Amino acid sequence: MARDQGMIFSFRSLCYIIFVLSAFSFISYLYWCRCSGPCYFQNQIVAQKQDRFINLLSFPSAWNHLSFPSRPPVKLLKIALFVKKWPHRSHAGGLERHALTLHLALAKRGHELHIFTTSCLNCSFPRYPISNLYFHLSKPTAAGYLDQSIVWKQFQTQNATGKPFDVVHTESVGLMHARARNLTNLVVSWHGIAYETIHSDIIQELLRTPEEPQAYALTERAMKVIEEVKFFPSYAHHVATSDHCGDVLKRIYMIPEEQVHVILNGVDEEVFKPDISMGKNFKKKFGIPESRSLVLGMAGRLVKDKGHPLIFEALKQMFMENDTFRGSTVVLVAGDGPWGARYRDLGTNVIVLGPLDQTQLANFYNAIDIFVNPTLRAQGLDHTLLEAMLSGKPVMATRLASIVGSVIVGKEMGYIFSPQVESVKKALCRVWGDGREVLQEKGLASRQRGLKLFTATKMAAAYERLFLCISNDENNGDSYCQYQSPFI
Repeated sequence: MARDQGMIFSFRSLCYIIFVLSAFSFISYLYWCRCSGPCYFQNQIVAQKQDRFINLLSFPSAWNHLSFPSRPPVKLLKIALFVKKWPHRSHAGGLERHALTLHLALAKRGHELHIFTTSCLNCSFPRYPISNLYFHLSKPTAAGYLDQSIVWKQFQTQNATGKPFDVVHTESVGLMHARARNLTNLVVSWHGIAYETIHSDIIQELLRTPEEPQAYALTERAMKVIEEVKFFPSYAHHVATSDHCGDVLKRIYMIPEEQVHVILNGVDEEVFKPDISMGKNFKKKFGIPESRSLVLGMAGRLVKDKGHPLIFEALKQMFMENDTFRGSTVVLVAGDGPWGARYRDLGTNVIVLGPLDQTQLANFYNAIDIFVNPTLRAQGLDHTLLEAMLSGKPVMATRLASIVGSVIVGKEMGYIFSPQVESVKKALCRVWGDGREVLQEKGLASRQRGLKLFTATKMAAAYERLFLCISNDENNGDSYCQYQSPFI
């Protein structure tokens, strides 16, 4: 008994000592907090609160991942745009379509837009019922570019009228670097740079037939890269339209990170969206029987550098080698170019539709099971891929850095292939083998990514915030360069 009582006493003593030491440590901690400034815990809270605010000019990823207010800002901007050509009907490249989609959206949000572009030859220039949208037209040069001396005079006149421009935006080299170098409020959007094109040149050389003469594009392209590295710093801010391009501008072109901003291209989500009835009507119009289990779709310029010789040969071999594939597959080709006539030679299950306007193109996407883009141009983000994704379709495309880095980032939304006939055939076999049900599942995943990143609304909101940030006036209390992150 005495031994047990001794053990109990010793245990109580030990507990008492631990309690006293703990109390002393806690009192000492409180005293340290009081005497030495904010506690470590408080510092952590402050640090977390500070981390919630991001300096947008240093944001390393695509701005499309961020969420900006949908309502128009209190501060409305006067914006100048330089673009060598304004879209006319369905005849427009990606750069021109980007300019149209973005700047009409900004004008509708209340900003004053002045567009410096070339006049339309042998056609009427489009008109828009927007009072704050102004066009300043000039005759193009012999090469089809903006006449720099004329547009610069037009710009200076408008810059001295009313208030000066808050932001100057040029689509690629619409405004040449010699004029742009002194404009600190200038943003240039790159839809393709020479370094990316080297990959295209390598592909073209590998696909060259023995009968074709050897090209010297690679040597010329290397010098073009050096030229760009020299003059790109003349532009104050750079927008890369793909994640890969943003990396190249920072790493290869050595442009400071705070001057490079990634904003992925976007397309009109009100036009390009799933509609089963539209798809059925489109197939009925062109006599496509419901018995065909796979409808492939392609759209754009039907030319060599868009990869049409490659996909043409792959389809030709598939039709010859597999009667079942030929009998169950229909290929719809939208667009015009020299390869249109050649596609017709493949048989009645290849239907060449010609160029389609935006509404017809939306119907086209809804009629197909998968969109195929065999492009050999390793530049920017092709709008057709984004349009197909927003329409709820999976996509199949060439393994190019901009595509796999920003668009087809996983198998759940599509298929990729190397620019080789055998690789294209293997991808087509996978598509055919997966069947319509799997393609529909991939289409859902494709649309989810499209809604997250590739809508015109997301793109316009990101550009608007960049323009506001560049015109930021801290003396007036502007804080447009700060972004409060919702993730912390």
